Formats: sequence, structure tokens, C-alpha cells
Amino acid sequence: MANLKLMERPDENAPRRGHNFGPPLETPHPWGEGPVGKYYDWKAATDAAWKSIPADIAIRRAKKAEALGLTYAEYTLEILERGRYLSAADTARIAEIKLRRPLRY
Repeated sequence: MANLKLMERPDENAPRRGHNFGPPLETPHPWGEGPVGKYYDWKAATDAAWKSIPADIAIRRAKKAEALGLTYAEYTLEILERGRYLSAADTARIAEIKLRRPLRY
């Protein structure tokens, strides 16, 4: 009997029996207070919009963005949000986009 070890108490943070390793149930959730399905729908749509761009189109957009003084993300977001391809004549809209940039020190 001296060789018997007492069972150690399980870690309180360890997953318990029956845990399905799903998303956390505590708040705040990464998706906020709404239903989880909307979060994953938006995440999938965002990934599809940003990651499925062919290389030649991405290179063309990057060159156009650089010529306009915008970043690739700013130029592509304008296309995705408004369906507009900016040109040098769109000075007012380009200025609006640049004003939304965070300040850099």
C-alpha cells in the first residue's frame, strides 16, 4: 500500500470530459455580442475578397495605388466598398482617404 500514489487534483483550466474544443463561451467574444454565425460569414467573405485576387491584378492595383499616393489596401478597399476605380482626377476622394489614415509620429 505504500507504493500507491494519491491522484493529483486536475488542473482547473484543463478541458473537462466532453469538451468539444469549440469557441469560448465567456464574454467578450471575438465576434462581439451578436450571433456567432454572422461573425464567421463576414470572416469568410473578407478572406474571399482579399485572398482570392490573382497576382497580376494585385500587381496592377499596387502600381496604380502607388501612382495615386495610396496604399494597396486603401486602393483595393475603395474598389471593394464603392466599386470605383480611382484615377488622378479623383483628387477630392483621394484626399478624403488620406485624411482617414492614423497619425504617425
